[in-house]
Order: sequence, then structure tokens, then C-alpha cells
Amino acid sequence: MTIRTLLAPLIGLGLLLGTQATLAAAPGAFTATYNVSQGGEPMGVATVTLRNAGNGEWVYSKDVKSTGGLAAMLGASLTEASRFRWKGDAPEAIRYDYQLQTGIKNKQRHMTVDWASNQVTLDEGKGPQTYPASPGMVERNTTSLALGLALRDGKQQITLPVAVRQQVQTQSFKVTGKEAVKVPAGSFNAERIDRTDAERGFSAWYVPARYLLPVKLSQHDGGDLTMELVSYRAN
Repeated sequence: MTIRTLLAPLIGLGLLLGTQATLAAAPGAFTATYNVSQGGEPMGVATVTLRNAGNGEWVYSKDVKSTGGLAAMLGASLTEASRFRWKGDAPEAIRYDYQLQTGIKNKQRHMTVDWASNQVTLDEGKGPQTYPASPGMVERNTTSLALGLALRDGKQQITLPVAVRQQVQTQSFKVTGKEAVKVPAGSFNAERIDRTDAERGFSAWYVPARYLLPVKLSQHDGGDLTMELVSYRAN
């Protein structure tokens, strides 16, 4: 078993947390915390924040600390930070930074968007590569926020342009019903949303009238991961 295989659950957290909405005001700053588990076993704690960076830009970040399993033994931590501007009340990417640290291996990814030239530049330590940007584009870290905003505005089917490693990928999501969900933050009658354009085992449960982020999120691709909301507060 390779180190990459062992760390796949932590790397996959970035995929968990990722239609323009113009009907309501953009949200204010907040902080949310989640319990993270793998295959039903506790794995870590995630802290998600949104803050105003000034000059019309905002920063959305996720900080994951491992508390269980091999990832904790390796001292693994994951940080993702996205800088964006509002387009209507939907985020539009400006910069994305990813950093995975362990006692034996580090991994970084940096993405910037030059809207003047309509170009995305991505660097993973092997030299920069570029590809065309797309209006209203998000990246994987802000996808969950963009989905929450669209659900708040009553969308049932959502299409997002998402910047990935070599291109902007069109990702499709659909509300598939309401389900009772119990998490540390409480019990909810939540809207379930699933990704429909790829078989990636992605499902999220939102209560858009209360929270912009999911109260529960599950992903089977990359490690059978689950995130459950513990707390959410406006800052």
C-alpha cells in the first residue's frame, strides 16, 4: 500500500468541500466546524471560514486537522484557501491555494486567475500551465458554497464551471429529495443534492434556509469520507 493510498481520504476532503444566483444578497462572514470520518471511524476535524478580505474580495478557507487513524499518526493536515469576488451573489475564483502536510510528504497546488487575459495559471511544483478561464468559474474548494447559494435561491438543478487541473469542467448537480439527517449540530429535514454528470459517489445534505454549507456531506470516491456539521456561526 502506497503513502498516496493511505493519504487519499485526507486529499479527498478537498473534493467534498465545491448557475449563477442573483436573487439575494451575498452572505456575510461565518465559521463552521465539522467532524470528519472515514468508513464510520473518526478521522479529523475541519474548520471552514468565510471572511471579507477588502477591496471587493473574500477568502473562503478550510483547515483540516487529523485526529484519528494513520493520518493522525503521520501528523497530516490539509489547508485550502480560496480568494474570490462576488458575481451577483455567486463566487468567482481569483486564487486557490492547497497544501497537504505530513511527517513524510508535502503537496502543494497554486492557482491564479487573470481575468484581464481570461487565463488560469496552475502550478503544482512542476512548472506552471495555463488554460482559458470561464465566467462565473469556481474551484473545488468553493463548490460547496456555490451550491448552498444556488439552493438558497430555490435552484433544483445546478450547473457549475469548476476549474480543475487542466481545464474548466462543467459539473452538474440535482436536488433528489428531502431526507431526515441527524448530525452533532442537530436534526434536520434536509435537501439532498447529488452530482449527476459523473459517477463519483458525491452526495450532500443542505438546509439552505439556515446554512449556506451542507449539514452532511458524503463522498465514496477517494476514501469513503463523511463530514457532519458540529457548529455554524456568523462572525
